[in-house]
Amino acid sequence: MNSLFRVSLAALLSLSCLIAYGDKAGAEPTSANQAERSKLVPTRKLELLHAPEVHRELELSSEQIDSLENLFQEIDGIWFRSRLLPFPQQRQTVLDLQQRVDRWFQEKASASQRERLWQLEFQAQGTRGLLRPDVASKLGLREPQTQRLLTAARKAVEAQQALQAATRTGKESQELTDTYQKAVKREHAESQAILEPDQQRKLASLIGAPFDTSKLRRIYPMAPEFAEVTHWINSDPLTLQQLRGKVVLIHFYAFQCHNCHANFEHYRRWHEQSSDDEVVVIGIQTPETRMERNVDAIRQAAAERELRFPILVDLESKNWDAWANTMWPTIYVVDRDGYIRFWWQGERNWKGATVDQQIDNLIAELLAEK
Repeated sequence: MNSLFRVSLAALLSLSCLIAYGDKAGAEPTSANQAERSKLVPTRKLELLHAPEVHRELELSSEQIDSLENLFQEIDGIWFRSRLLPFPQQRQTVLDLQQRVDRWFQEKASASQRERLWQLEFQAQGTRGLLRPDVASKLGLREPQTQRLLTAARKAVEAQQALQAATRTGKESQELTDTYQKAVKREHAESQAILEPDQQRKLASLIGAPFDTSKLRRIYPMAPEFAEVTHWINSDPLTLQQLRGKVVLIHFYAFQCHNCHANFEHYRRWHEQSSDDEVVVIGIQTPETRMERNVDAIRQAAAERELRFPILVDLESKNWDAWANTMWPTIYVVDRDGYIRFWWQGERNWKGATVDQQIDNLIAELLAEK
């Protein structure tokens, strides 16, 4: 195989989709076939642009970064909440947000910055990027070649969906796992087999210098700001803007929720260990039962459970809705710059999980970040 092709293809094979799918922001495909292709291509632009490493790769100035973060403050809540939408709505929401980002780049970025972002997004899309209409056109892919890619991608997706469905119901099996892994390998092999030597050379030129996006750690949205409420316990009202520079652990709970009780010891420990004030624990009590709408009962329960950290009393579920939360308990870890870096639903150590240790390790990493 051509050595340049090996380098470029390795970059394409290294990554997978995290949140949504779709082709590059712009006009929708005009045929059912193109529409299917676009749905199989991961959309990675929003994740990429949240990573400081990408800012450096694009050589964004401090003024550009500040301006871009102002845009994130407008769109990130929409992006984060879209994760709960049915796929067609989620995809369209992400495409709409991408268009806003594209407009920002047209107005605020140089041609070289726009070109490099295009290359990074293409690399991050993996082999599925070859299904993009613009990429197929640049490489001169013929319809039979694209059909082979489409067939392989379709089989990989079907195998993935079968595995995910089985996992959700506790019926995952080694056979389903093996089937998925084989489908992924076949898809990768097909992407190597279909390209002709001239197309391989074009791909190597098109993809640009390899950039390992698999190690990017800040790829999630900015955390939604706290919605204003009437009652706070153990604290005056706080905002995430006020808490910039600190690592913030935000947990949604309901005081009569037994699963929530299992997590309280960890919240107490994190609060007690953060005497240097670099880590802040915030509880958000969102009611599930009638009793949990009684502020005095919430206050009494917090005292009985020795929850001495700040507690936002979310009686109208404004914060629950702003975060698109779906479960008691859920914890979010927010870094010093206000970005979500991790979240977990349910008990910390459910069925052998070691999420408390994961969060301990993440806190240490975030405190060490410059």
